[in-house]
Parts: sequence; structure tokens; C-alpha cells
Amino acid sequence: MMTPDAGQKKPYVVEVESGKTYHWCACGSSKKRPYCDGSHKGTAFAPVAYVAAQTGKLGICACGHSKNLPLCDGSHKAL
Repeated sequence: MMTPDAGQKKPYVVEVESGKTYHWCACGSSKKRPYCDGSHKGTAFAPVAYVAAQTGKLGICACGHSKNLPLCDGSHKAL
């Protein structure tokens, strides 16, 4: 589980491109959230790679509780 974004209890909605790899921030310190900017270096955290299956909009987890990281599964609704 990542360090949640205290100010956001809804997914990040992002545009993705089919076949492209994206790296989701798992540490919560990235200035480019939901994407990794390397802020995890020196910690136990590592980004989660995701290859987009299709081009379009996608809900990326912001709360850190999804069972399907990095994708949002609605877990934030129970927080």
C-alpha cells in the first residue's frame, strides 16, 4: 500500500496510450502524482509499472487502498 494523498479520496483521471508503460507513485511523495518522479529513492517503496491495454481515460488510485493497483477499484468510498 502506498502513502495516501490526504487531500484526495477519488481517483486521478488520466489519459493513457495503448501499449505505453506508466509508473504509478507508491510512496506518496511524487510531485507528479499519480506518476513517479523518483522521490522514493532511499526508501522501501518502488513504483508500480502499468502497461495501458487501450487508449483513453483511466482512473488511477489516489487513496492507496485499491486491491488492483495502480487502478482505482472504488476502495476510497469506504474510507
